[in-house]
Amino acid sequence: MTDPAAAPGAAGPPGAASPPGLPGRGGTLGLRLALAFLTVALAAVALLAGLTAAFAAADVSHLASQQRAELASAIAFAAGTVWDEKDTWASADLSAVLDLATGTGAAVQILDQDGHVVAASPDFHGASGPQSSHPIVVHGQQVGTAVVRSTGSGLNAADRVLQTALLRAIAGAAGLAALLALFTGLAVARRITRPVTRLIAVTRAMAAGDRAVRVGEIRAPAELRELASAFDQMAGTLDRQEQIRRNLVADVAHELRTPIAILQAGHEALLDGVAEPTPAELSSLRDEVLRLARMVGDLQTLAAADAAALNLARRPADLAGLAAAAADSLVRRFEAAGITLDRQLAASPVRADPHWMHQVITNLLTNALKFTPAGGRVTIATWTSGPEAVLRVTDTGTGIAADDLPRIFDRFWRGQQASQISGSGIGLAVAAEVVQAHGGRLAASSEPGRGTQMTLTLPGA
Repeated sequence: MTDPAAAPGAAGPPGAASPPGLPGRGGTLGLRLALAFLTVALAAVALLAGLTAAFAAADVSHLASQQRAELASAIAFAAGTVWDEKDTWASADLSAVLDLATGTGAAVQILDQDGHVVAASPDFHGASGPQSSHPIVVHGQQVGTAVVRSTGSGLNAADRVLQTALLRAIAGAAGLAALLALFTGLAVARRITRPVTRLIAVTRAMAAGDRAVRVGEIRAPAELRELASAFDQMAGTLDRQEQIRRNLVADVAHELRTPIAILQAGHEALLDGVAEPTPAELSSLRDEVLRLARMVGDLQTLAAADAAALNLARRPADLAGLAAAAADSLVRRFEAAGITLDRQLAASPVRADPHWMHQVITNLLTNALKFTPAGGRVTIATWTSGPEAVLRVTDTGTGIAADDLPRIFDRFWRGQQASQISGSGIGLAVAAEVVQAHGGRLAASSEPGRGTQMTLTLPGA
């Protein structure tokens, strides 16, 4: 049954609400993102508007200046024509020239060759706009100068009107762009912050003790979907680790209960006089004490294996040499059990902690010895396979049931075949921990009644 909290878009659990006095983080992030979009859009529009206004003003000013120069040239030509008719400025009628300038929204002043004013528009001295001048040339001789000055009407007024209209258009476009950026920013911020808010809610739910809550599938950018998936994987791993911890406590309590109960009953029988302290009775109690000591030692070994990744003292070693040393330490036990131990050891250089690796190999050989009947055979072999070094222990024992095979590396787990054999069920778990700390892997394959293969693979040196 699907957890409602894990459904996409579902409301967060009660524990996921923001603490009192703390603003909603999703809303704050969304507002900041929206304001960031708006700020960037306004900055871009302002820059574009400024550049547009500057270039447009420069172009209009250049056009107006060019028009004034052309007007000055035309007025100079007209004034030269009048001077040519009279051959003097004294009797020249320049009223038509002044009217021409006034009609174009400009004021004009005609100067003779000595710079004296011959004629001028009434508003020439009151005009404050830019001016242009052009020499008056007749038959190749300069007879005066025409000066044109802009007034508040005509071309100069059109210049200002054009610039004002352009600025208004830019301001309107900037306003529309700002509104568009604001709405777009709010939409995008909402899309981004919704899965973030979901992650926060699920995280708080897990912190409150709800181990089953998950983020699930979310509609979000790829990075946020990957974050949600990684969070769910982490939550699953934590859930499994918590279950392993609970199982470990339960298994340890179960394993310790039997010898403690036997010791308690035996000592009470001795104290009450029900049983005599015979050598057989004391030997039985001693066996239970040794069993407890062995279990405590196994727990210490398991704790050390958990920290093996931090405590490994790796150095160059030969996996074949380590296998030979482990086999030598068990030769007498194999001979006493009537089991043949074959060695097929080829040089396999690795970087490993010799102490821990010796313990792993010894554990594999010991397991093969326990589950192989007399007259059977155990083979230990090493070789290199590309960049890896491989060690394999093969036996002709009872094998492992298919249902038990996936669980043989679990802590304190003992299969059907191990129920009648002493042990705490952590040997292979320790071996797997140590091999993983070395960056390798430990795998098992088996057929019931035909034996088992344990394959250890390490990175080669």
